[in-house]
Amino acid sequence: MAKQILIRNVPASLQQWIERERKQRVMSQQQFLVQLLRDASDTSQMSLFEGNGAGLQERPDWAPFSFVDLFSGIGGFRIAFERAGGRCVGSVEWDKHAQRTYQEWFGEKPLGDIRKLNPKDLPDHDVMLAGFPCQPFSIAGVSKKNSLGREHGFRDKTQGTLFYNLATIAEIKRPPVMVLENVKNLLSHDKGKTWQVIKLTLEELGYRVFHKVIDGADYVPQHRKRIFIVCFDQRVFGDDPPFEFPEKPETKPPVIKDILEKNPDPKYTLSDHLWKYLQDYAQSHREKGNGFGFGLVDLNGRSRTLSARYYKDGSEILIPQKGKKNPRRLTPREAARLMGFDDSLPIVVSDTQAYRQFGNAIIPPVAEAVAKQVVAVISWKVARTGNGCLIKGRN
Repeated sequence: MAKQILIRNVPASLQQWIERERKQRVMSQQQFLVQLLRDASDTSQMSLFEGNGAGLQERPDWAPFSFVDLFSGIGGFRIAFERAGGRCVGSVEWDKHAQRTYQEWFGEKPLGDIRKLNPKDLPDHDVMLAGFPCQPFSIAGVSKKNSLGREHGFRDKTQGTLFYNLATIAEIKRPPVMVLENVKNLLSHDKGKTWQVIKLTLEELGYRVFHKVIDGADYVPQHRKRIFIVCFDQRVFGDDPPFEFPEKPETKPPVIKDILEKNPDPKYTLSDHLWKYLQDYAQSHREKGNGFGFGLVDLNGRSRTLSARYYKDGSEILIPQKGKKNPRRLTPREAARLMGFDDSLPIVVSDTQAYRQFGNAIIPPVAEAVAKQVVAVISWKVARTGNGCLIKGRN
């Protein structure tokens, strides 16, 4: 009789993936892991974008694609694309506190400043993920007509921004797919010039670009509108890949009361002084006709957007309490749940850093819904490729 396989010192997210996958296949843990090791030892199994798609068609739940996680934060994108069947081969994040969380969750420390990264040092990958920051561009003197006619026009328009580094990596590594995420205001930032440059740059690089603003409230009890930008290399997928953004889930999303801890620490209750200040501040703005103020949530509804500044006073999301108690902040664990992170993922940083991390994060369930649509296009392409090489004519 074979010995039982023990799982030790494995990141919580990977343990969750093992449990989920074995249940889907109606296998014991041992059976699943043995099969996984057999597949890994089979040298005929190639990357999705290196060989034919026969293996994938026989096992549609196993999409053998690789991805890199740029501007990774604490790994919300990574969780989503691992759930969709991908394998992370590299990550980049400059913040040391986020690096600490990422290492605890995934067992690896991301590379640091993307501005100092040599793109050739990144492993080859099939999908590039990036929740990049929004920055203005200087496009003075560069007309759309001229930029379209320039081989490397994006260098003139994006130099000095972090998107420039992202575009440079894309130019050198040529990932067949890119999935980017940003705040919804990216579309209107700098009177629309920022989005104009980003979209044009991606198209100049040879990608078919899809974009949509998705509200996280369809997945978690929080209104959080973010733009997702999905790009397919036209040399691989053609000019019209059959991509569609996900429809709203049929299941009813949780509400605030579903994510609350039963006995939160009293330290999260607002002091009398802070509570009075927030009320006075809100009143003064109401008198001026403004809508600024605190957000006392409906426990049967959804909250405002959790921001990275939540650690300051928690004013945008306050939880009412029974009796004469002042409202309270979310606990860090509740903030994690509000973003769709599983309780099995430990919080290993201070409350201040935890609020910042979750306030800057991507909602994994939203990103997973997008990831599944990306995988559908990948599977479509593999099925059409048959026994031929998927990437023909790529440098």
